[in-house]
Amino acid sequence: MSDKNQENQINQPVSEDTHLREEPNVNERNLTANPGDRIADESQSIEEKAQQVAVDDVPDITGDKITVPTYFVVDEPDGTKKALHHVKDAEEISDMIREARVDENGNRIWW
Repeated sequence: MSDKNQENQINQPVSEDTHLREEPNVNERNLTANPGDRIADESQSIEEKAQQVAVDDVPDITGDKITVPTYFVVDEPDGTKKALHHVKDAEEISDMIREARVDENGNRIWW
């Protein structure tokens, strides 16, 4: 190719050949967007889970800086504690919150 042709050539971004990479990318490693959302491969105690943080010191919609735990530790009716993952167990966490906001007759309590 002559120098004149190289000057007129337009270089566009294209996907890299995945076979040439040495390590898999984030999607290929099946990582979540937030490392704090990951569930450990090895078994952990309730105490260990209670110390994990999913999001630390980031602004919420109001601008207040918040910290979100990876697990919410709740008391079960039998007196035991259970660690609920903030993503995987979100529906159960919502149920627990709703349950906590009703009186003994099942009426919704508004604060």
